[in-house]
Amino acid sequence: MARLGYKTLQHQLMQLALVNNDRVEAFPGGRGLCPTCGSEMIAKCGPRILHHWAHYRQKDCDPWWENETPWHRDWKNIFPIECREVSHIAHDGEIHRADIKTPTGIVIEVQHSSMTDAERTSREKFYGNLIWVVDGSGFHQNFGIYHKLPAPNSEIAKDLIWDKVEHSSKRRNYPPFADDANRGYFYRLSEAQQDNPTITKAEVRFGWIHSIREIREQVDQSYEGHHQYDWVRPRKTWLDAQCPVYIDFGYDYLVKLEIYDESGLECIRYVLKRKFVHDVMVETHASAIATRFYPLPKNVS
Repeated sequence: MARLGYKTLQHQLMQLALVNNDRVEAFPGGRGLCPTCGSEMIAKCGPRILHHWAHYRQKDCDPWWENETPWHRDWKNIFPIECREVSHIAHDGEIHRADIKTPTGIVIEVQHSSMTDAERTSREKFYGNLIWVVDGSGFHQNFGIYHKLPAPNSEIAKDLIWDKVEHSSKRRNYPPFADDANRGYFYRLSEAQQDNPTITKAEVRFGWIHSIREIREQVDQSYEGHHQYDWVRPRKTWLDAQCPVYIDFGYDYLVKLEIYDESGLECIRYVLKRKFVHDVMVETHASAIATRFYPLPKNVS
């Protein structure tokens, strides 16, 4: 999705309003009603702003609604109009507008700005069946993606404990070779269990060091999009999220944050956007997205 060159607006705006009981996009001179609170809205249309609806009088009818960017709008426009800006009502009457809500009940919140742990937790509790799509353009340079990992449920992965990679910017004590982080070092659980038969992956701290070069072919054969990564100065609320987090760096694929195995290794998984969009429209739960693997394009390494 291209990033358009429009100005980001600094007030609460909406793509859709009710006009004659129909949800429609803003048009010049338009007036309508807010689908959430019922207040009067006016259309804001111009050559240098995103066309949008705004409350006629200042009204904060949804405190979770963030300033919309072209990136937000691009994501919403992927989905049918009936899936965009859907009011969600809790049992106690609390109302919020989901950026996207699919026919199967999955809520997608597309998030550009930073967020506190308290707000993230509140949204996750409120929506439940929720997926986060986070704009990664602001921290792309601090997010290093490194060597492939075999699928976590593969036979080879059961015996491997991977050494955590580090972003090259953290390496102060030796020259950071271009391919160093991509080599991939690991211990073998089977070797550790020769000395301690009951030891687990989470308990292994040392042993014979192996290189991914030894098992490159096996890794390639069992690969399902997983990689090691390191995030310098991470936005920690996304590491603590209870609902799935997908980062959008502006490519044809998303980067999903995952925990690889019982060792606690943090990893990412590439998920094609077209696969993501397809699955959220047919699956009934956020955890089921991209659980059926298909090969990635050759340019995703």
